[in-house]
Amino acid sequence: MASALAAEAYENLTIEFAEEEGVTIADGAILVHGKPFAYLDGNDLVVDLPAARAADLASRGIAKRFRTDGVVSRELVRVADRTFWSELTREAHEYVGEPAVGGDS
Repeated sequence: MASALAAEAYENLTIEFAEEEGVTIADGAILVHGKPFAYLDGNDLVVDLPAARAADLASRGIAKRFRTDGVVSRELVRVADRTFWSELTREAHEYVGEPAVGGDS
C-alpha cells in the first residue's frame, strides 16, 4: 500500500497527463493508446523506458530494475525519488506512445 505522499504524487501525475492526447487512466496505470507506461507500485513509480535509458538510471542509482516473478525487466524501472517522477513519466509517455518504426510499410 502506498504512503499518503506517494499516492498524492501519483495522483498529481494522473492529473498532469490526463489531458495528453491518447492518454487514459485505468486499472491503476497511466496508459497511452491503451499501453501502460507508468504506475504506482507501493511507494515507487514504475515507468517503461528504452533499455539503454533504464540501464543508465539503474547504474546511477536513480532507479532500480523492476522484477516480476523473479525476472528482471530490461525496460521497466522503479523510481523512489518523487522529484524524478514527472520527468521520467514524460519520457515513458513519449517512448511508449511513439509510433512503431515502419508504420504502414
